[in-house]
Amino acid sequence: MLGYPELTCYTTNLVACLEPTDPAVRQRLADGVRLAVRTDLPDGLAFSHHPRLDVDDRGHGLTYRSAPAWEPARAELRAELAEAGQVLACGDTYQLPWSPSYGRTHAPHWLLLREHDQGRWLVDDHFAALTPAGRQDPYLGWLDDAQLSAALRPIADPAPEQVDRDRYALGTPVELPPVTHVRWLARRPDAATTREGTWIDEPGAALRHVAQTLLANGQLLARHIEDLWAASRHFRYRYGEHAAAGRIDPHAAQVACDAWEQLPRALRFAADSATRGRPRPGVLTQAFDQLISTLPACVATIEESP
Repeated sequence: MLGYPELTCYTTNLVACLEPTDPAVRQRLADGVRLAVRTDLPDGLAFSHHPRLDVDDRGHGLTYRSAPAWEPARAELRAELAEAGQVLACGDTYQLPWSPSYGRTHAPHWLLLREHDQGRWLVDDHFAALTPAGRQDPYLGWLDDAQLSAALRPIADPAPEQVDRDRYALGTPVELPPVTHVRWLARRPDAATTREGTWIDEPGAALRHVAQTLLANGQLLARHIEDLWAASRHFRYRYGEHAAAGRIDPHAAQVACDAWEQLPRALRFAADSATRGRPRPGVLTQAFDQLISTLPACVATIEESP
């Protein structure tokens, strides 16, 4: 089991899923990391963190599959596992015994199914991070039918931002099954690769829009912390990969990584302060301004590389 630092549970396990047949996927992800923000939704923002990595030359890519209950899901998962050799499945951190959020917090979480043997499933989760709930380490182990059924149990009444994270997790919007269904992803033809709606793609402009939106609506601040945390992980991965390859100045990369790491911390501090009745807009403004100031040097260095 390999480790993929500075990514989220979606991209960590997506990369692990794709890499056996696409050895260059890690570099393609580093090159493609972005912060694209959809601005025309009535109930908040949506984020796209990278282009489609899973679509092959034939136009085949991952799409959500589902079943209304565990029994039919189990049969389809076994069939998909036998055909593809692995399945990227959709779980809930509340139901994952190896997650620090186990029994505490519901959040969508991708994981890989590697084998099935006499009612047991080999589960492979490459995600590693220090989260607000504690440290998550990579996991590789066997779950029985009852345990996997619980791990893949749909989240009841997911928040709009959680639904959007699933919809845009592959980079462009994909059709979602009913929220009550057990879900996984499988390769199918005619994968969607276009985005609908109004988007800001330039990182500085996107960050400014996010900052203005969160400052204007305190409720959105708490809802979108995880989206900015994901952006932080992705950009730190991008800069780390480029610095290691000699494509970006290591000092500029470190400054930018520090600013990205600070952003979700500042957002959580501001959200906690607002909950206590002491809003801290200056904390948000400073964190966003500091981050935006690091962007030109990093982008220019990468663009000028051969």
